[in-house]
Amino acid sequence: MRHGSAVAAGVLGVLVLAGCRVEGVAGAGVSGDAKAPGGLGSPAPARTSPAPTATSPAPARTRPAPARTSSAPRTTAPRPSAPPRTTAPALPRKGQRTADVRALQARLWSLGFFRQRPTGYFGDVTARALAAFQRDRGLGASGVLDGATWARLRAAGPAPTKAELYPETTLPPGRPDPRCLSGRALCVSKKSRTLSWMVDGRVVSVMDVRFGSAYTPTRDGTFKVYWKSRDHVSTIYHTPMPYALFFSGGQAVHYSPDFAARGYAGASHGCVNVRDRAKVAALFDTVRTGDKVIVY
Repeated sequence: MRHGSAVAAGVLGVLVLAGCRVEGVAGAGVSGDAKAPGGLGSPAPARTSPAPTATSPAPARTRPAPARTSSAPRTTAPRPSAPPRTTAPALPRKGQRTADVRALQARLWSLGFFRQRPTGYFGDVTARALAAFQRDRGLGASGVLDGATWARLRAAGPAPTKAELYPETTLPPGRPDPRCLSGRALCVSKKSRTLSWMVDGRVVSVMDVRFGSAYTPTRDGTFKVYWKSRDHVSTIYHTPMPYALFFSGGQAVHYSPDFAARGYAGASHGCVNVRDRAKVAALFDTVRTGDKVIVY
């Protein structure tokens, strides 16, 4: 019995030990709430889910730094502009009064085709002079300025000077009469259609003038200024005669608005008409009564 009991007790101890071992192994599948048998040590720790892997904290959100701007103003490359349109300049034509007409006349005058000084008006005289130039150069004789004629005119000589473009008188003043060479004299030439104000043989100023018609001619001779009337009006024809310098009866040197407007297309009633108002106004202020007037 004792032997059997001992065996049994040994077997039981083995089983207990084996059971302990089994429990230890089986504990992997037991809930963490189960307690080990008393006296066999502290209870098995409860299973917990694995601790999360530590990760770096998300960076705090920050506003983007404002872009740095230069204090200098922004510059943008200029857009290429389209090339300007060029058109051939319009050529002077009959009936115009322009600076281009004056340039045309000055060129014709320098070549001997225009018989008077430039006026700036394209009339029959200019057309005839232009036709003469065209005929001389084998360009026909239309009297109309075209591109070919203008090119030939420009090639014929240098550009006109200011004095040639804006002469003081339409025609060059003629040689003064000997009676004009002493003292103070209004020297009036019917040939050159000019009046020269002369002092002691020196020409002080010159201006264009026109005269009376065949029915009311301007008298020739030596006279004196006997009366000055700044704002005179004719008592016979009831027309204005500004800056009148009377020298023979009712005949006087004076400004003529009609002469300024129509040129030599008209005529006076015997007076010496002056075209340039500023010049005759200055003359009126300078001339004295008693000064000579020589008409020849």
